[in-house]
Amino acid sequence: MNPEQPLSKGASAFLFDERCLWFHSGQASALAAPVGGWVQPLASGSGVASADCLRRLKSLMDASGLSAQLRIQSARPASLMEMARVHDRQYLERFQHMSANGGGELGLAAPFGPGGFELAALSAGLAREAVSGVMGGEYQRAYAACIPAGHHALRDQAMGSTLLANSAIAVEHAIVELGARRVAIVDWDVHHGNGTQSLFYERDDVFTVSLHQENCFPPGSGGADERGSGEGLGANLNIALLPGCGHAQYLHAMEQLVVPALLRFAPDLLVIGSGYDASTYDVLGHMQLHSGTFREMTRLMVEVAERLGHGRLVMIHEGGYSDVYVPFCAIAAIEALTGLSTDVRDPFIDFIQQQCLPEDFDCLHRQRVRLQAQQLGLTPFS
Repeated sequence: MNPEQPLSKGASAFLFDERCLWFHSGQASALAAPVGGWVQPLASGSGVASADCLRRLKSLMDASGLSAQLRIQSARPASLMEMARVHDRQYLERFQHMSANGGGELGLAAPFGPGGFELAALSAGLAREAVSGVMGGEYQRAYAACIPAGHHALRDQAMGSTLLANSAIAVEHAIVELGARRVAIVDWDVHHGNGTQSLFYERDDVFTVSLHQENCFPPGSGGADERGSGEGLGANLNIALLPGCGHAQYLHAMEQLVVPALLRFAPDLLVIGSGYDASTYDVLGHMQLHSGTFREMTRLMVEVAERLGHGRLVMIHEGGYSDVYVPFCAIAAIEALTGLSTDVRDPFIDFIQQQCLPEDFDCLHRQRVRLQAQQLGLTPFS
């Protein structure tokens, strides 16, 4: 547990453990830097799974006084039983074995170093505890600072620097142990949340939503026609946005598609997969978001949770690879999540806001979103 003094019951929580920041990939991921040949090793040596973004976020929270206003605590690692609700036992056993023998490549662009299994289990445990605390009324709302991230992890395979499906493990815990009947997961990482989608694709008790850059990663994944199957038909919503979309386009998609879809589904718990790699300064995406975008999207999700009558909302950290800019985006989201404020001001936002998209691009985006909303029978949120 961290040394910060816990606040009273009902305060919002930041689930965090310094040990998760010690996770490393063992090698640079091919997604960012295929080290070898003419490519020098990165200075940090940790590739896209670098913990520097989260470390700098926590430092900014401490320096700004935000940490003192939150319940900051760790959690026990996810148990094998909790992981096995989502992942195949053979996959977990292989992960454990590789971890005990120095790590390696667990799937597509998913390398990890020694002890990676234990740290991934701890990361999933933070997500589970965030959901437990909110469902039980211990926390008002909660943010789980998970590393490694989880939204690409499949039932039997790691992918894209994600090893365990953090959000899915937490959601299954809410359903099996805590009495949640319907849960929604909204993922605004710049990459398609294909792992989360696949784990619930045939179920109608979990509604999965992904806003992402069209055909970014995984290639060919995340089209609007992927809506679920069997009992889960209609319980998956993909919003594939054109490269270059910025603040106005994301908020338009949220208001036209995400919010009305959530209100129609009416979940008992709302979970956000909060990636920050759609920011202007991220190396793995081609979007134009700034900290104000993440603040406003989070504010919308808080409003949805309140309109549903329970207010239960958990944010789980996903991607984001700009060491300099992720802290400003994340602290804006946490302020909106918790209703707290700091004196932190984003020094980059004015420059980003000057990069206005041309009107014809915005019109094309709005036409695409409006058509998708019409096909789904959704009424815009106001």
